Amino acid sequence: MKSAAAPDNERERLEALRILAILDSVPEQAFDDLTLLAATLCDTPMALVSLIDADRQWFKSHYGTELQQTARELSFCAHAILVPGEIMEVPDTAADQRFADNPLVLDGPRIRFYAGAPLVTDEGGALGTLCVLDHRPRRLQSRQRAALLALARQAAAQLKLRSMHRALEAALESALTYQNELEEYQSRLRRLNMQLHAQAITDPLTGLYNRLALTQQLNHAVARSQRSGEMLSLLLIDADYFKSYNDHFGHQIGDEALRQLAQVIRAAARESDVVARYGGEEFVVILPATDGDGARALAERIRADVQAARWDHRDLTISIGVVTRSAAHPRCTAELLIQDADVALYRAKDAGRNRVVAAERAES
Repeated sequence: MKSAAAPDNERERLEALRILAILDSVPEQAFDDLTLLAATLCDTPMALVSLIDADRQWFKSHYGTELQQTARELSFCAHAILVPGEIMEVPDTAADQRFADNPLVLDGPRIRFYAGAPLVTDEGGALGTLCVLDHRPRRLQSRQRAALLALARQAAAQLKLRSMHRALEAALESALTYQNELEEYQSRLRRLNMQLHAQAITDPLTGLYNRLALTQQLNHAVARSQRSGEMLSLLLIDADYFKSYNDHFGHQIGDEALRQLAQVIRAAARESDVVARYGGEEFVVILPATDGDGARALAERIRADVQAARWDHRDLTISIGVVTRSAAHPRCTAELLIQDADVALYRAKDAGRNRVVAAERAES
């Protein structure tokens, strides 16, 4: 028995076979159809789609035999792939010195005839064969040889389709992975943008809107008031004698007091109200769709809640300036509302603090 030499392109051939990932795969109807047709057209009891691995031949499809694989050194097909594009026909294996003492000839399945057409890749290498086998010596007719070559080309095409399918699956998987990564990146970016936006509009000490956000919210409130024709009110709140509070207890204790003050104001305000830290110990509450009576009542409630709160170091009180304007009022702008509320706040301080004072002609 003479084993076949390795083809010159053995490394590339085995790599192509590896990329196919077809070895030890489950049966497929497309290949089983080809072995059935090959056996029928060539009038043989057996047909195989054989793939030559590094040390074995493995049968992707086997018709008329239960063989799954054999050692490569016993393989007829290992000889056939040495000449891609041509059928290797052995009319009588017992009379051929390469195969006469081959166990596949001497024992089961007792192969006496072999004809194999290589499965040739686009690069010109052969991965295996489509072969037909018989238990008796014989020769193929010319039409049978032509049919076997045609079927071998179809088997090679199936392998190519399989390769393309795997490449498409890999590309799709890669695209899905990229899409998932992109969506995750976009999600992280959105979360980061939301965090950055929140940081940009939030006062870090109190957690309320900062002055930038206050300006934006007040402009929006003015625009809404002008569209709806509803009254718009604003409270400007200042902690009384807070400089002396800081001087006496220190800024860390003062910051704690400001955080508590912010919580009291936020708790007293309504859900629709906008509460912001204006700067230092000053706060602003925007009251959409609120007339003067409603604004003064809410301001009194906030003032009373601050006075009644339990403070760790010294009681705190607040003074509040209130302004209310109709949408048609010439001073119903963000800047002028703050100015008018500030005037009212200073009147409250001049009057003794811990009180609410409304701007003059508030309803005009």
